Amino acid sequence: MIDSHQHFWKYSPVKDAWITDDMRVIQRDFFPEDLAPILAANNIDGCVAVQADQSEAETHFLLELAGQHDFIKGVVGWVDLRADNLTERLAYFSQYKKLKGFRHIVQGEPAGFMLDPKFIKGVKALSSFHYTYDLLLYHYQLEEALQFVEQVPDVKIVVDHIAKPSIRTKEKTKWELNMAALSTFENVYCKVSGMVTEADWKNWKKEDFFPYLDELQETFGVHRLLYGSDWPVCLVAGTYEQQLSIVQSYFSTFSNDENNLVMGENARKFYNL
Repeated sequence: MIDSHQHFWKYSPVKDAWITDDMRVIQRDFFPEDLAPILAANNIDGCVAVQADQSEAETHFLLELAGQHDFIKGVVGWVDLRADNLTERLAYFSQYKKLKGFRHIVQGEPAGFMLDPKFIKGVKALSSFHYTYDLLLYHYQLEEALQFVEQVPDVKIVVDHIAKPSIRTKEKTKWELNMAALSTFENVYCKVSGMVTEADWKNWKKEDFFPYLDELQETFGVHRLLYGSDWPVCLVAGTYEQQLSIVQSYFSTFSNDENNLVMGENARKFYNL
């Protein structure tokens, strides 16, 4: 079993300004020593550490932790995908075997960012080094994402946090249509992660998420869905066990083989762990 999406950080109010006061439960350090017992208690064998800060220092920080802890099976780092010397940077990073891909926090960028020719060229360059790309965005950015994905057919892409639909308002129609369209690109996968933070933090129930999972299962299928916790961000809306139980409950009627795909095998293959 693999948790395909979690974070580590040494908390800094300036660097981590995105962690607002209503998220004060995560305004502290989170390190492998904090996560290891949680994974063990839930029979999870390893994880993929994903960048939370947009700097090469962040990439090195995660790689250092991965070098010290075997259960960190892969790292999704950050590099400036629009830099003129990107090829040189990717060649440099290729020495790190646990570095599997990169992510940019597109959810914080203005409209049109994904269609910037420099950004598209940068993402395209990832395939030459067998790197993946994590696509972090909000549901209202999906139409632009469709145009972006069309231009990078050779890059393995995974949509983080089911594209952050507005679960708290139960809005689904537009998200559903766009995700169905996105699923037609065979190089695109989807992480079943980060859902509780898009719901009402204090008053969600498992069933709130099932209509969204129905849609993902019907479109992406069990071969292109990856379980991820989004720990420790998930803690603003529930415990590790609570967010895990949503996915486990939903897939409880599926076969063992199908569960194995979603809960680990797909992550292993996608990231070449």
